Amino acid sequence: MGRLTLIRHGQSIWNQQNRFTGWIDVGLSQHGSEEAQQAAARLTDQHFDLAFTSALLRAQDTLYEILKLNRHCNQYLRVHETGSEWYEHFVPTEEEKKELKIYVSEKLNERYYGDLQGLNKDRAREQFGQEQVHIWRRSYDVPPPNGESLAMTAERTLPYFNSHIVPHLQQGRHVLVSAHGNSLRAMIMHIEKMTPAQILAYELKTGTPHCYDFDANMTLLEKRVLEGDNSREHA
Repeated sequence: MGRLTLIRHGQSIWNQQNRFTGWIDVGLSQHGSEEAQQAAARLTDQHFDLAFTSALLRAQDTLYEILKLNRHCNQYLRVHETGSEWYEHFVPTEEEKKELKIYVSEKLNERYYGDLQGLNKDRAREQFGQEQVHIWRRSYDVPPPNGESLAMTAERTLPYFNSHIVPHLQQGRHVLVSAHGNSLRAMIMHIEKMTPAQILAYELKTGTPHCYDFDANMTLLEKRVLEGDNSREHA
C-alpha cells in the first residue's frame, strides 16, 4: 500500500502580512514555525521513504521541521531537480543507501501571482477593484496579470506528480510532499476527482497533514486529515 502525505507549509511572513506571495521566497513566521512543529509532532511515528518539496524556502523549512522530529529519519540527502547529474554522482556506502532523499523542484512551487506579487491584498482591492481581485483569486482559469491561474499551476504540477511521485506510490512506498496551497490543490483535485468549483472551495489549512492511502492501481483507499487530536477519516 502506497501512502502520500501532503502538507501545506506553515504560515509565512507574507501570509501574516496579508500579501500576495507567489514565488517570492519568504520564510516562515513565528506562528508558521510553530505550525510546522505541530505537524512534525503528528507525523513523528510515520515512516517516509522519500520526500518532495518546492524550490521555495517556506515549504523546505516546514519539511525539515517534520524530518528533524521524525523517529525513522536519521539522515537525509537533498537532490536538486535541475537536470544536472552532479548532485547524485557518487558511490554510496551501505549506510548512505538508507538516507531519505529529498527532491526539490520548481514544478511544486506556489501559483505565480505575476503583477500582484508583493501587494497587500487590501491595497490590491483598492487598485484593481474588489470584484476583479476576487476573480483572480477564486476563479479556476483566469490568471492575474502576467501570472498563473490554478489551471495553469495544475498544468505544471500534475505531470510532475504523475511522472515522479505516482511510481513510488505504486511500489508501496511512503511519500511526503511539502508544498503550497495551489500546487497541492492541483494534486488533491486530481486525487479526489473534484470539479474546479469543489477545489476552489476546499479548505487547505497551513501546517495540516493530509494522508492518502492507495493500492497498486492508485485507487484511493483512505484519506485522513491530521488536525490535532481530531483526525478526520474518509473511506
